[in-house]
Amino acid sequence: MVSKSYCAATIGLEALLITVEIDISMGVGIHLVGLPDSAVKESLLRVNIALASCGYRVPGKRIVINLAPADLRKEGSGYDLAIAVGIIMATEQVEFPNIKDYIIMGELALNGDLRAVPGALPIAIFAQKMGYKGCILPSESALEAQDVEGIAIYSVKSIREAIEILTECEDNSKYIVKRGENQGQRTIMQQPNFRDVKGQKLAKRGLEVAAAGGHNLILIGSPGSGKTFMATCLPSILPPMNRAESLETSKIYSIAGHSICKSGLLKDRPFRAPHHSASITSLIGGGPNAIPGEISLAHNGVLYLDEIAEFPTKAIDNLRQPIEDGKVTISRLKYKVTYPSSFMLIASMNPCPCGYYGQGERCRCTQNMINRYMSRVSGPILDRIDMHIFVRAVESELLVGDTVEEESEVIAQRVRKARDIQLERFKDCDIYTNAQMNAAQIREFCQIDEPSKLFLNKAITKLGLSARAYSRILKLSRTIADLDGNPQISLKNISEAIQYRNLDRDTN
Repeated sequence: MVSKSYCAATIGLEALLITVEIDISMGVGIHLVGLPDSAVKESLLRVNIALASCGYRVPGKRIVINLAPADLRKEGSGYDLAIAVGIIMATEQVEFPNIKDYIIMGELALNGDLRAVPGALPIAIFAQKMGYKGCILPSESALEAQDVEGIAIYSVKSIREAIEILTECEDNSKYIVKRGENQGQRTIMQQPNFRDVKGQKLAKRGLEVAAAGGHNLILIGSPGSGKTFMATCLPSILPPMNRAESLETSKIYSIAGHSICKSGLLKDRPFRAPHHSASITSLIGGGPNAIPGEISLAHNGVLYLDEIAEFPTKAIDNLRQPIEDGKVTISRLKYKVTYPSSFMLIASMNPCPCGYYGQGERCRCTQNMINRYMSRVSGPILDRIDMHIFVRAVESELLVGDTVEEESEVIAQRVRKARDIQLERFKDCDIYTNAQMNAAQIREFCQIDEPSKLFLNKAITKLGLSARAYSRILKLSRTIADLDGNPQISLKNISEAIQYRNLDRDTN
C-alpha cells in the first residue's frame, strides 16, 4: 500500500508543498529518496525509535520513502512527523481518512515528543493559501504561526497528539492555538531613554529625523561622547510595525529559526547590532542553506554598526546594493533566494585612530593617519548614508547639572505623527517611509519652489554633491517638513537637510 502525507519546504520566504510517499513491499531495508540532506537521512533512525517508543511497529519489510518533488533538495529535520505518520498509515495500524487536508511538520525526539522547526510562519501562510484545513505543528512553532487567519493551527507536543488530530475521532479544538495568546508587548520603559542623554541636541534631532523618515545616519565623535548610547535609545522612539511590515519581518525570523518570534507576529521593530568581527556571510546572508543575514533580520528596523571603521572594508562595501535596493539576492547552483532588507543603517565611529581629534595635544594622529582611518568607510557607502553628524564631548556643566531632558515618549509622538503622514502619502505605493522613495516618487512628493532650487544648486556646486546625495537631501527635507507639519518643503527644511551632509566629498 502506498500512503501519502503532506509537509512543506521553505526556499527564501516562500514555502513549497512536499509530498511524502511511502511504499511497503516484500524485501528488506528502508530507502529514503528525493534528494535528502544528512539531517533528513538521519530521520529514519529517529522515526524508527520514536514509533517503537509510542507502541507502533515498523515492519521488517522493504520501505521506500519518496520526498516529492524529487529534484528539490530537502534540508532539515522538519519532515520527521510526516514520515512517521505515513509509515503508520502505510502499515494500516491507524486510518487517517482526511490526511490530505493537513500540512504536518515537526522534528521527533526518540521518545515521540516533538521539537520546533524553522519556517513555521511561511508554511502556515502557504497552507492557508492552498486551502488546507489545518496545519499541525510542534507547540513552540504553532505559537509562532498563531496569527495566520483562515486556517486552524494545531499545537501538538507528541506524535500521539498528532495522531489524535488526524483520526478526527474526537473534538480536537483543544489543540487549536487561540490567536492573541502570548503576544509580545512593547517594552519602551525597559529600553534606554533619551531623557538620560545630556545635551547633544543636534545628534538627538538627527536621530529624530532619521526615525521619522527611515533614513540612514552616521555619528562621528570621540570616545565617551554618547554615540552608542544614543543609538541604543533609537528603538524607544520608533513606532510599532503595521501588520504588513510585521508579517514580512516575522517570516524572516521564522525562516532563520530565531526564538524572538515564538509569540506571534513581531510588533517592535528589530534592532540588530553585529560585532565588527562579523563575516560577510553573517551580515549579508548565505551559507549552505542560504539563510538570512543581519541585514535581513534588521528589515523594517535598525542595523547598528558600532565602530563601523573596524568592520572589514569588503563587508561594509557589500552593503551598497542592499541599501539601495532594499533587498538582497543569494544565488545557488540550482536556485536563488531573495530576502527583503529595507533597514535603517545607523553607524558610529571615531574621528581618528586615537579618537580624540580636535582635542589639542590629546590627539597625536598625523593627517595621513586620519585620512587612512576615515577612508576605511568608502565614499560610495558614505554617499548612501543620508545624515552625517559630528558628536562633541558633553560639557561638564550639562553632565553635573539638573537639566531635564526630553523623554523618548514625547519624541516618539512626533515621530509617529510624521510616519502617519507618510502612510497616508504612500497608501497607493508599496513603500512606508520617505527614505524608500524612488526617483518618480521624489519628483511627485518633493517639489520645491524657485528660491529653494537656487539655494540647492549652489550647495551642490560648492560641496560637489552626487546625484544620489541630491536625492537624499530632498528625501530628508520632506521628512523634516513632515515633522513640522508642513505640506510643502521650505527653504528652511532644505537648509537643515544640507547641514547633515558633513562628510560629502567631491568625487569629480
